[in-house]
Amino acid sequence: MVPVTSTKVEGDILIVTRADNKTTETITAKLDGDRMKLTTSTMGADGKPRGRAADFSGKRIPPVPPAPDLAKVKFGAPMSLFNGRDLSGWKTMGKDPNAWKVADGILSNDAVQETGKHKSYANLRTEREFEDFNLTLEFRVPKNGNSGVYLRGIYEIQVADSYGKKNDPHNCGALYSRILPSENVSRAAGEWQTFDITLVDRHLTVIHNGMKTVDNQPVLGCTGGALWSDESRPGPIYLQGDHDSVDYRNIVLRPVVR
Repeated sequence: MVPVTSTKVEGDILIVTRADNKTTETITAKLDGDRMKLTTSTMGADGKPRGRAADFSGKRIPPVPPAPDLAKVKFGAPMSLFNGRDLSGWKTMGKDPNAWKVADGILSNDAVQETGKHKSYANLRTEREFEDFNLTLEFRVPKNGNSGVYLRGIYEIQVADSYGKKNDPHNCGALYSRILPSENVSRAAGEWQTFDITLVDRHLTVIHNGMKTVDNQPVLGCTGGALWSDESRPGPIYLQGDHDSVDYRNIVLRPVVR
């Protein structure tokens, strides 16, 4: 989720490159109605292919609706997504080992690391899926910790140790790589922090530690780690566990009543 190296159009073909000091990835794309057909291939610094080229496709998403008037939005009764006792209503994803546990009303990912290569653990999602909603929760990250709260399983609100850092779209409270918070209001590592998040009509509001840092801004696409690319379908709340240890508590959701 970083800027590409170059983009250009040759005839009716879009060509996008992403390069670092080891490889160059080239993605070519062509429109076919409301779909885009793409191919990606990667070359090493020695000019030799890295793996095989791959074909994939994307479908044009509907335009973002106008910003909702949140004062007129009706929310249903609050539902506690975490009962404080066990993992009822939640399930892990993928094949990584599960490090989630519950103690003293806290949902923790105990991502124990060994010397050497980083060890990934499972992400955790709600069994239920949701459309638009207001979500409140508390979280706590260790020094240099990194996690995330995914809305509908596709939009990541970054959870990270961002205390004292320059404001950045990868900081805590950002819609990862997409929406920059108005300011960095993160507390020090090890301190409990709060999120009050509202997602309505593909517009996002984030109140971080009591400060509104994202104000009803349009969400212009999924973020990395999304479970799928369809922005019209309901999805779970999922908590990122594959990076570092993290604690959550008091996770409460109020669905929008249409």
